[in-house]
Amino acid sequence: MYTTVVEVDLNAIKSNVKEILKHTNVGVVAVVKANAYGHGAVPVAKAAVEAGASMLAVARVEEVAELRKGGLTCPIFLFGRTPPKRLDEMIQQEVSLTVWNAEQIEQAAAAARRVGKIGLLQIKVDTGMGRLGVRPQDFYPLVEKVINTQNVELEGVFTHFARADEIDTLSVDHQQACFKDILATLNARNIEVPFIHASNSAASLCRPDAYYNLVRPGIAIYGMSPSKECPLPGNYKPALTWKAVLSQVKMLPPGHGISYGHIYTTSREERIGVLPLGYADGFRRVEGNQALINGKKVNVVGRVCMDMCMLQLDDVPNAAEGDEVVVIGSQADQRIAVEDIADVWGTVNYEVVCGIGARVPRIYV
Repeated sequence: MYTTVVEVDLNAIKSNVKEILKHTNVGVVAVVKANAYGHGAVPVAKAAVEAGASMLAVARVEEVAELRKGGLTCPIFLFGRTPPKRLDEMIQQEVSLTVWNAEQIEQAAAAARRVGKIGLLQIKVDTGMGRLGVRPQDFYPLVEKVINTQNVELEGVFTHFARADEIDTLSVDHQQACFKDILATLNARNIEVPFIHASNSAASLCRPDAYYNLVRPGIAIYGMSPSKECPLPGNYKPALTWKAVLSQVKMLPPGHGISYGHIYTTSREERIGVLPLGYADGFRRVEGNQALINGKKVNVVGRVCMDMCMLQLDDVPNAAEGDEVVVIGSQADQRIAVEDIADVWGTVNYEVVCGIGARVPRIYV
């Protein structure tokens, strides 16, 4: 039915969520931003909730809208900025909103009055990431602002680790100590906050001192390692496979150029296949790409085009039009992992899967 397609194993998603729940023994906020890291937001979100995730997390209001439209009624946490003109909508839908200044609290309170609901606010503390969040020295006045403002309530306090996926723990130790000091100011004043969280996937795997009562796994849910220094245990399962169907196979004579610029020229009579998959699909225009066909790894030759790329098929003489080709995933006893592609592209596994184009259909198995 498809020239190229992404298959997502929802049972793998469920299994991975259950592994995190078992390992941490606290609530799981399943991070499904960026179209669930390219896997498909609504189906993945439903699978995560079925597996026991108590909340979903996204980065933008548009992602909230997609989940609600898709039938997700569970708690949703928006950890990016909420445009003021969308506050009424978000509070009406009972979305937990991130705040880091007094103006946001006032705007949320006004929106909550308009829609007749309580605004659920979570304060983001910048303990060392240098991204969104209130500085630690300005934290408690913001807590007081929420407590003393009608129509809103302090639902959570959280931070984010910058280097939890590295062997050197010094940075995380510093952020964790800073966050604990923040929480101590709440305890000293007998202020109870329902949700306290700090751990991303890496910290969920290796920092039990930072579990609190929620963890926020992202990449681990999809069966991918946070980094080479922080690999997933073997009981996690990759969820995504990217396939295509061979369009044409032909013999080309020696000295024949392949694709734009002829950066590859046949050195002998060569068997070349055309694959309907290119950089418009998220398959990057770099040298060193490979694919699996008939259980063997073959090289992509010539420049990747917008919609196609070419394969050197001398080692698979039986390859024919209509054969299945795998660019991410397993075939027979061979595998190309997302991390393998990331190494070739000089990036991280996150970027590979998030970059798979919207025109590539996602099907769920």
